[in-house]
Amino acid sequence: MKKIQMVDLQGQYAKIKAVVDPSIQEVMDSAAYINGPKVHQFQKNLETYLGVKHVIPCANGTDALQIAMMGLGLKPGDEVITADFTFAATVEVIALLQLTPVLVDVDPVTFNIDVDAIEKAITPKTKAIVPVHLFGLAANMDAIMDLAKKHNLYVIEDNAQAIGASYTHKDGSKTKTGAIGDVASTSFFPSKNLGCYGDGGAIFTNNDDLAHTIRGIVNHGMYKRYHHDVVGVNSRLDSIQAAVLDAKLPHLDAYNKARREAAKKYSEAFKNHPKITTPSGLESHDEDDVHVFHQYTLKLEGVDRDALVAHLQENNIPCGVYYPIPLHNQKAYQDERYNEEDFKVTNHLVKSVISLPMHTELDDEQIEFITSTVLNFINND
Repeated sequence: MKKIQMVDLQGQYAKIKAVVDPSIQEVMDSAAYINGPKVHQFQKNLETYLGVKHVIPCANGTDALQIAMMGLGLKPGDEVITADFTFAATVEVIALLQLTPVLVDVDPVTFNIDVDAIEKAITPKTKAIVPVHLFGLAANMDAIMDLAKKHNLYVIEDNAQAIGASYTHKDGSKTKTGAIGDVASTSFFPSKNLGCYGDGGAIFTNNDDLAHTIRGIVNHGMYKRYHHDVVGVNSRLDSIQAAVLDAKLPHLDAYNKARREAAKKYSEAFKNHPKITTPSGLESHDEDDVHVFHQYTLKLEGVDRDALVAHLQENNIPCGVYYPIPLHNQKAYQDERYNEEDFKVTNHLVKSVISLPMHTELDDEQIEFITSTVLNFINND
């Protein structure tokens, strides 16, 4: 059996080496390392794939989220509502801009932001909602957009974990995640479903004026060289990373399908186990719908989760706990406004979730070994 990895980037690269290497070589031959033709080519191809008017590449996913907020003109003290159960980058950029983060609980089934909790948290100072499509599962965007319209709020999608996922609206139409809100951000970190070989990110929007503002922000506030019209940052996707991403983009749907197939096999092995809850999002028969499984995350009941982590590691099976500490309990983001009673779901999830290896190269032998090792531990715990 091949060595099990949390993410097998080497195996993935081996299959597309014949496409990736010449794409990188084009950049080396041109020496157009910053804002070169490959960046513009990838931008256009991603716009077409997502069905969004504007893709603005940048240096990483955290920058993308920060720049999206800068582009909306949010001011210090404005409140931004987001999920308590997610990676810190989402709340980090809110705090960096001296905005006021407002953390709310998540849904116990989807792990995505709880719409009822959003509504309860809205105040006259609220200016934006940041739904995170956690682990690759689309948040309840129709309800969130309705709520935003009702209260005149911006919606900033954090699409770092869900690129390629589609959201099915109430009327049956579909939109790619990241193309629904006022603006969206994504990350091209190597382990993402569409990952480069370094750091990278992008901002998406259908708003022409906002796109224009953001294009200036990512380049020191310049639209004309040495003319600084807005306060900006230096955040650019380099041409080599764009070359990698453009070579991988045509494979994204196949990558997401492979993840979904692996998730089905995991869930079948764990089906109906009284101590294991498998992820939602496999109900749809549409392969690109609902969930693209950036992570495959179990919720355990009556199991010593940390002992299971140790057991898997002893058997050379990598795993992850995403996330072990709620954001409202992180030292940097603690606030006396928060009441533990308002975070019942998150406080439970941080003690009970475990993520198993998930990537495009998982094979049946590996999945069988992983699932049997998990089940043997739980059944004998």
